[in-house]
Amino acid sequence: MTQASGTDWPIIHFDYTGYTVLVTGGTSGIGAGIAAAYRKSGAEVIITGTHDDPASYGIDLGGYRYLPLRLPDDRRIEAIADSLPALDILINNAGGILTNANQDEYDPDIFEQALRLNLTSGYRMATACRDLLSGSKLPGGASVIGIASMTSFFGWDGIAGYGAAKAALVQTTKTLGIAWVNQNIRVNAVAPGMTASRANARMLDDPAAMAPYFAQIPMRRVGTPRDIAGAVLFLTSPAAAYITGQTLPIDGGWSISRWATVPDSKATP
Repeated sequence: MTQASGTDWPIIHFDYTGYTVLVTGGTSGIGAGIAAAYRKSGAEVIITGTHDDPASYGIDLGGYRYLPLRLPDDRRIEAIADSLPALDILINNAGGILTNANQDEYDPDIFEQALRLNLTSGYRMATACRDLLSGSKLPGGASVIGIASMTSFFGWDGIAGYGAAKAALVQTTKTLGIAWVNQNIRVNAVAPGMTASRANARMLDDPAAMAPYFAQIPMRRVGTPRDIAGAVLFLTSPAAAYITGQTLPIDGGWSISRWATVPDSKATP
């Protein structure tokens, strides 16, 4: 798995030259970090975002094929899948916390919207792309990667729908990992802990707000999109050919710490 241009990890290089990757929500945060890592590894990378015009982001997206997608939009999901001539890797990254948009996820209607946004839409995208993925020639098989969360494992006040969706994503990953293995598709997920992103920028700049998190993270730092991307590139590589149905926490040890509790904050977990 070597490539002349390399990626961002000393002694480790991935070569995805000749393979196609779709990263939903690939314009910022974890999704952007994953997309950039695949691009540096030689892959053809397709990203989706909520803007109609990619130029409106104010960042250089010239190295990607950009497709607009605002979830949940079942017809657009089908249209995107139908537009792809081939696909080897699907990263279901798009989603969001409706509480951050001042919506009450305890309200049954908002709860249901959160499930559609963070669970059902990813399932629909994976199902729509299944035949393409099944035809992949990627050594070790094609891959679907979901983005889970610490809320997949722990209760988190205020984000009832998001947490339910992320917990269900872990179970769906197990189920599809079994159901699709004979179709040349491995299905796994990663569960990031506190990760630097635009959504968390204000809190990350506040030492007092971050102190409870650092006290509970054995590595005493937050994650970066690069941390998440490294695990994702491994899971979709031939080195992980015997791994399916698994969810890998990437959290600096937070979830295995005996001090792990949920700080009272509005940070994105």
